[in-house]
Amino acid sequence: MDNWKATFGGKPVTLVGTHLAVGDRAPHFEVIDRNLQTVSSNQFKDKTMIISVFPSVDTSVCALQNIRFNREAARMDDDVAILSISVDLPFAQKRFCAAEHLDNVHVYSDHRDLDFGMKYGFVIRELRLLGRGVVVVDKKGMIRHIEYVADIGQEPDYEAALRAVRDLR
Repeated sequence: MDNWKATFGGKPVTLVGTHLAVGDRAPHFEVIDRNLQTVSSNQFKDKTMIISVFPSVDTSVCALQNIRFNREAARMDDDVAILSISVDLPFAQKRFCAAEHLDNVHVYSDHRDLDFGMKYGFVIRELRLLGRGVVVVDKKGMIRHIEYVADIGQEPDYEAALRAVRDLR
């Protein structure tokens, strides 16, 4: 297990789990949907995945990140799926998605097992939240872009992630 530092609210935190890089095989993971059903990443194996990772729907930066990716998803082809993952309870995610009219992204919770967070290295040890970042996985299951945002209070580099998707065409 790898450990590395980031900041959250100006304070240092430790991200734990497997630190991945471009060219690595994307690990399979399971999360929970808004109806408390288990969802496997294998359900998206024939699609390019943009995985948007964030701490909580109840923060302004996380809301902006989800709204931005929801808008981008409306412009994407059907062979691209955008997954938004946090450890928020599915009930909070459902409320947030309804309030913000998010219907183009798949919003999932990693609350139960931290399966995604540990396999992708996004777990904030001190808070049991996920850090912020973006992962692009191609249809063959290879990571083509990954960003671990060092200052979790900042938005990710949307353009770099979207460019990685365009480059797969």
